[in-house]
Amino acid sequence: MSAYWPSLVGGMLLGLAAMLLLLVNGRVAGISGIVGRLLQREGPAHNAAFVIGLILGPWAYGAMFGAFPAVTIVAGWPVIIVAGLLVGFGTRMGSGCTSGHGIVGLARLSPRSIAATASFLIAGVLAATLLGAFR
Repeated sequence: MSAYWPSLVGGMLLGLAAMLLLLVNGRVAGISGIVGRLLQREGPAHNAAFVIGLILGPWAYGAMFGAFPAVTIVAGWPVIIVAGLLVGFGTRMGSGCTSGHGIVGLARLSPRSIAATASFLIAGVLAATLLGAFR
């Protein structure tokens, strides 16, 4: 199997799920918004189902393929926690995250999402470059 097939299939499943949520519920599949509404106890039940599906997804993958994919994380917990907080802060400032802007917003040709996704990519390249320079 080509190394690109899992990425292609994963991307297609993400797009299908985002499209179904938009068509069925009229809501954009932005993970930060869904989790934010759940934490504020404002979200309907389908938000909880979406998050539960995200959590159970890796177990479904393991059950289907017999093992989890190999993942290597080279950062320590302090870096991961700070990065997570920065991502959360950034998603609030940008009114969305990569899933909402990058998947749904780009598909809808939203200028705001194009600007947000470009900002995410530029910030990611800068952060990776800076972190790589200090190793």
